Amino acid sequence: MSRCSFKAWDLLMLLFVTLLLFCFAFISMEHILGQKCIPGERLTSVESCRSGTGTYQRQGYIFASLTGVVCKEEKETDLPILYVASRHKAQSVPEVGNIVTCKITQISSRFAKCQITAVNNCSLAHAFRGMIRKEDVRSTERDKVEIFKSFHPGDIVLAKVLSLGDAQWYLLTTAENELGVVVAQSENGTPLTALSHNEMQCPVTHVKESRKVARPQKEHIGFPER
Repeated sequence: MSRCSFKAWDLLMLLFVTLLLFCFAFISMEHILGQKCIPGERLTSVESCRSGTGTYQRQGYIFASLTGVVCKEEKETDLPILYVASRHKAQSVPEVGNIVTCKITQISSRFAKCQITAVNNCSLAHAFRGMIRKEDVRSTERDKVEIFKSFHPGDIVLAKVLSLGDAQWYLLTTAENELGVVVAQSENGTPLTALSHNEMQCPVTHVKESRKVARPQKEHIGFPER
């Protein structure tokens, strides 16, 4: 067989594999439409759609950042948009007692600062500033809490609003089993897997990291009792 024939065969195989991958991504996306999801759940590949409200993109995949139902918005000139529709009515500002989704932006020995992006699983039009103080991380052994072992910048956290503190900072707490880190990544960008209420692990390097881990859905994540 000539060199040209080999090149033509390689090109056909490449086209076939590309088409196969696209079909798998499309089938995967169609399968999850209308399904319920929780924060941190992987939904589909970025090859089949774009990330919309209630989702985020990481390492070629789209993940849910809210609890709700997976939906798709068709676009004529672009990939469809995948988003998570919340069952809760939107509100303009967080209130005391609300469960909020936030992203850690800064940590110190005394507190962790964050941006509140959703209230009761409903995305906010504008982010609010939040703060988790050292004494509000856990409900037990508060004097032994270390912020650096509880949160890292970039972590996605579920917390409860305690009050509106000074300078328009919402004071938050994670001192419940269902509150804490729900999404985190290692130094190399790999999503961490929860091992227990205070530890996560990189599935690639197997390095373990300390976190204040949430237990949002017992049927989805098997945490040991505390």
